[in-house]
Amino acid sequence: MIVRIDARRLTDAAGLHAAMSEAFGFPATYGKNLDALIDCLTHLDDPKVGMSRVQVFPGQVALLVLEHADAKGKQAAQVKALVDAAAFVNWRRLEKGEPPVLAVAYERG
Repeated sequence: MIVRIDARRLTDAAGLHAAMSEAFGFPATYGKNLDALIDCLTHLDDPKVGMSRVQVFPGQVALLVLEHADAKGKQAAQVKALVDAAAFVNWRRLEKGEPPVLAVAYERG
């Protein structure tokens, strides 16, 4: 599963959460904060939880591609927050004996 996000939208926290919610199909109750983002992404392989429209099979990894990523531009802080959130999602899962579920790649252009 590959999910693409235009990183130019990630200029502030509101843009980050709007882009992620749209791309992953988070529920209407999504809290639009990093804790809620982590909770939704943690369960990408468990459709019963209903945290995302995007689903992967157990043992598979969703690839989040950040298109037009610029580590020095306006989006730098939000890209870092997103990468940190993805790392925490995977750490949280590893602590429970579950495999990682999310990878992040940059696509400049």
